Amino acid sequence: MLIFQQFFTRMKKRIIRIILFPLVLLVFYVLFIHHIAIKCPFYEITKLYCPGCGISRCLISILHLDFYQAFRYNPLLFILLPFFVPYAFYLYIIYVFEREDQITKRIPNQFWNILLFFVTLFGVLRNIPLFSFLAPTIIH
Repeated sequence: MLIFQQFFTRMKKRIIRIILFPLVLLVFYVLFIHHIAIKCPFYEITKLYCPGCGISRCLISILHLDFYQAFRYNPLLFILLPFFVPYAFYLYIIYVFEREDQITKRIPNQFWNILLFFVTLFGVLRNIPLFSFLAPTIIH
């Protein structure tokens, strides 16, 4: 009896894992289609651009296949997205098939430290007038 209970518990977890991620993606897709942009609290308080300013508008532009405008909203995300989407899908596949212990073993910490350095540098540079081209802009 205990074996069946464990089996059904694992199956419930697997079904939830399989359904939940695509459902969350669908919700975000609907939000982006209807142009529901999220205001940046950092920008609202400080009037400085954070590294994430323009991400929602960038993703909306990508969904509308306006890649040039997507690049203008957030160049860093636009450049990193082709690398992280396949990686996120790969992690999802690992997570669905219950091999969670392998998730953290794929990318070394040095990579994340370097990425954090460049994201921080991007956040600082986009607020310096000399690098104003890094700020989220609208191309008419």
